[in-house]
Amino acid sequence: MMKINVMKVWFLVIILIPVFAAAQNNRINTSGNIGWYNFFGTIRFNEKWGLHTEYQWRRDNFITDWQQSLLRVGVNYQLNPRVLFRAGYAWIETFPYGEIPINSLERDFTEHRIFEMVQLSHKEGLVDFSHRFMLEQRFVGRYTSPEVTTEDDFPLLHRMRYMIRLQIPLKGREIKDKTSYAAVYDEVFIGFGKNVNANIFDQNRIGVLLGYRFDKNLRLEAGYLNQTLQFGRQINGQNIFQNNHGFIINANVTIDAGKKKD
Repeated sequence: MMKINVMKVWFLVIILIPVFAAAQNNRINTSGNIGWYNFFGTIRFNEKWGLHTEYQWRRDNFITDWQQSLLRVGVNYQLNPRVLFRAGYAWIETFPYGEIPINSLERDFTEHRIFEMVQLSHKEGLVDFSHRFMLEQRFVGRYTSPEVTTEDDFPLLHRMRYMIRLQIPLKGREIKDKTSYAAVYDEVFIGFGKNVNANIFDQNRIGVLLGYRFDKNLRLEAGYLNQTLQFGRQINGQNIFQNNHGFIINANVTIDAGKKKD
């Protein structure tokens, strides 16, 4: 019998879903220019346990206007060097940016999110691979009428995410201290559950980065970001797609709190 490679199936899914979404004719297309400035911090308590902290300052028109504010914290469990588990909470504020705001009342709205994640890593030749699988339980604020001034309902939405990332050293055979590298990733988001709206295909993100590892505790990355986003609502029966281009800057910091001093 033919064996099915799970990674190949996932790869096929992330390739085909954006293609199917783009093939729709009954749609409204908008575009924008974005800049994402991100900090990722890890506090390691020992070889297994750690704390993940993250803040993403997401801007529209590259930097002048708000797109989103995202704060995320989680608990890490490193099963082995190739398998990482994480669970935690995120707070997100989305603003009325762009030609067509996400919220139909053109207001900002808050989201509270619980998430569970597993990340698998492996190396093939010069290339480091990582596969991130994530489930999210999203309590997304909405206004039940134009008269209310704050969100008065937080329906539960479910979403799953898969990201594949490849990175390669620009010199030598591995990414180590004082090494520059290149990375590329693609992440697809799929909504599901009884409260899913018009966007079962939620969004897709593609990034192309150049990075530098100063040491095991500090890495900086910068590059190009493309975000294709489908709204959870329609206008006159038409789906709304937003395609954003811009740049992304990441700072990755690790603090080894469990390391014993001499």
